[in-house]
Order: sequence, then C-alpha cells, then structure tokens
Amino acid sequence: MPGLIDVHTHFMPERVLDKVWEYFDAVGPLTGVEWPITYRHEEEQRVALLRSFGVVAFTSMLYPHKPAMAAWLNSWAADFAARTPDCLHTATFYPEEGAEGYVRQAVEGGARVFKAHVQVGAYDPNDPLLDPVWGLLAEAGIPVVIHCGSGPVPGEHTGPEPVARLLARHPRLALVVAHMGLPEYGAFLGLAERFPEVRLDTTMAFTDFAERLAAFPPADRGRLAALGDRILLGTDFPNIPYPYEHQLQALERLDLGDDWLRAVCHDNAARLFP
Repeated sequence: MPGLIDVHTHFMPERVLDKVWEYFDAVGPLTGVEWPITYRHEEEQRVALLRSFGVVAFTSMLYPHKPAMAAWLNSWAADFAARTPDCLHTATFYPEEGAEGYVRQAVEGGARVFKAHVQVGAYDPNDPLLDPVWGLLAEAGIPVVIHCGSGPVPGEHTGPEPVARLLARHPRLALVVAHMGLPEYGAFLGLAERFPEVRLDTTMAFTDFAERLAAFPPADRGRLAALGDRILLGTDFPNIPYPYEHQLQALERLDLGDDWLRAVCHDNAARLFP
C-alpha cells in the first residue's frame, strides 16, 4: 500500500482551531467523557506528524458556525493547500445569501472536497439557500464530508432524516457521512445501500472512546464488509483523545480482512480523489 489517505483531518486558522479546542476541553460535562486533545501542536508540527504516520494525502476540514465566515475560511484553505501539496484542497459553506457564488469560486479554484457541519452550524441541510450549492456540487461530482449524525451531542437538524430528504432531491450527491453517522450507524449504512454515491468515513468509529459513547452494532458488521468499496479512512486528527494509530488498530480488529483494510485506508479514497 502506498500509504494512508485520511479524508477527515482538521487544519484551520489558528484562532478558529483554538475555539474548537476550547469546545472539546469543555465537552466532558456534556458527554460524561473527557476529551483531551492528543495533538495540540503548532500547524507545521501537525503536518509533519501526519506524514510520519504514513499519510500521503489528507484534508483541511474546516467549517463556519455563523454567516459571513465561510468565504474567509475558503480563502485560508486555498492558501493552505497551495503551500501543502499533500493536502486535498478543502472548502466549506453555510446557508446564506451568496453561498452559491463563493462555492462556485472555490470549485473553479480547485477545491476537491467540501465540509458541511450540520451540528456546529445548526442548520437544516435542506435550507433553500443551499439548494443551488448542492446542485452545483452534485453536478461537479465533488465530495462533501458531512457531519450529520447526532454524536457527540444531538442538534436540531442532525440524524438521518434530513439527509434522506436531501438525497431524495439530489441523488447524485457524493456525500461522505462523517463518523459512520455515529450514533445512527444503521440508518446511515442504509442510505449508503440506497444511494451509490454515498460513502461513510471511519472517523473515531470503532475506537475504544467511541464505543463508550455509542457502540457500533455487531449485527451490522456484515454491512461494513458489503460496503467495503465506499468506506474511507477518517480520524479527526488532531482533535482526538488517543494516539493516531488507535484508529488503525480499531479498524484492524474488526477482522474484515486485508483487502477491506487496504480499500478503506487507501484505495477507495484514491479512486474518489484521482
């Protein structure tokens, strides 16, 4: 295997990342589980660490929590991708006037993957302001990693039902459901079974930490095997409360075979991002 392709890593402006880390520092009382950041390092060191783990391509997942923020984040991400050749140029959006324009600008500027965070953004993915954005991305065939499951804390618009409605209108959308849809694993596996362009990333799923929050149903393990060509490695680096290799160990102990592991850790993403 040439190396790992991690479709769910976070790089963002320093002051935004500091706010994200503040959230995780405070999330213990909400979840009942402390969430220490294992890789709380400067940007350059975090990039070097990923490379040392054998990661040959990764993303800069970033997301707005309010209007008039996404275009600025996209500008930062474009610059980060330009100075970090092994980063897949990432962009984002928010339901607001002008979203179609800055998303189109990002696409024309070479964005290869988008991030949507329904929980943090507290928006309905079916907001009419986003309809032209989804249409544009479906037509362009650009994947969107979407945090839409109800973990670690449910939001007003999280869960499989809003995503099912979105896919009913845009069935060709290349959605990558973050965290395997934790905790609604079965329902999101069902969407992947219904829609051939839906994928899931492994971010935090199957780890000891996630199993304490919401255990993956053993009865659904066969569905993981059957969808082996549409599951992608994701980790949430650096915002994880355990060493990076634990995510890989958690995948290995599923005991789904070397071919499955190779596809999940590299080949599936290599096809999605040729």
